[in-house]
Amino acid sequence: MKNKTISARVELNDYTNRVLGVIKMKFGLKDKSEALNKFIELYGDDVIEREAKDEYIKNVIRISENHLKKYGKRKMTLQELNKLCEE
Repeated sequence: MKNKTISARVELNDYTNRVLGVIKMKFGLKDKSEALNKFIELYGDDVIEREAKDEYIKNVIRISENHLKKYGKRKMTLQELNKLCEE
């Protein structure tokens, strides 16, 4: 995902303004725009997942293909799963 900047005019209530002010001071940021970006960086994953990078997706596909080559569509028994989880 490319980092592009979008300009937006926002209206903040007093509490939000104070929170952004604290984040700005805590992290030594130059303005409340950076504070808002920092807040989203810290807590945004709780709301929406980040977009996966192509490299990560290719790696998952490779691992999946290797697993299928090695094990086929064999299913794990409940006992095998329990043993695996105990280790």
